[in-house]
Amino acid sequence: MVHPHAVAGFLVAVLPLIATPGASLALLIRPLIDSGRRQALPVTLGTVTGLYIHATLAIAGLSALVMHSSLAFSAVKLIGAVYLIGLGIWTWRSAAPNAAPAPYRQRLPKGADSVYAQALLANTLNPKAAAIYLPLVPQFIAPHQPFGGQILTLATAHALLIALWLTVWTFLILRASRALHRPRFKRTAAKATSAVLITLGIRSAVT
Repeated sequence: MVHPHAVAGFLVAVLPLIATPGASLALLIRPLIDSGRRQALPVTLGTVTGLYIHATLAIAGLSALVMHSSLAFSAVKLIGAVYLIGLGIWTWRSAAPNAAPAPYRQRLPKGADSVYAQALLANTLNPKAAAIYLPLVPQFIAPHQPFGGQILTLATAHALLIALWLTVWTFLILRASRALHRPRFKRTAAKATSAVLITLGIRSAVT
C-alpha cells in the first residue's frame, strides 16, 4: 500500500502537468458547446482510461521498452502527433460557416465515433503520459512491496485529480451558456480548439 504522504507528493508533482492546457481540455470544449454537459463524462473517461493503460504498461515493463528504445519512442510520438494534427484539421474544417449542421456524433471523423475514443487515443498515444509512470512514479513507491498495486493506487489518484480538473472546467464552460450557443462563438471556440490540437501535435513531433 502506498503511504498517503507519497500519494500527496505524487499529486503535487503531476499537478503542474495536469494544469497545463492539453489535448483533453481541448477535446472537452467542443463537445460541451455542441451537445452540452453529457459530453463531459466520455471525455473524462477516455482520458482516465488512457492513464490506466499507461499504468498497466508500466507495470508490465512495456513502457520502459518504449522509453529506452529511441526508435519505438519516436514512432509512438509521431503517431500521436499525426493523430492530434489530423484531429485539429478536422475540427477546423467542421467549424466552417457552411458546414452541414448535424449532431456532434455524426460529424466525427471516420474511425473515431465518440469523444471517448478521441480522448482515449489522445492520451494513450502521448509518450509524455507514459513518461510520468517511468521516472516519476518509482520515486513514490516502496521497493520492498509489490509495485503493481502501488502503481495502480497512484494512477487512481492521478485519474481522480484529472477528473476533478476537467469537472471544474466543465462547470466554468457551462456557466457561459448563453455565449456557448451563439454560432459565431461556436466557430471561434472550434477554431481555438483546433489550433491547440495542431500546436500540441507539432510540439510533440519536434520535441
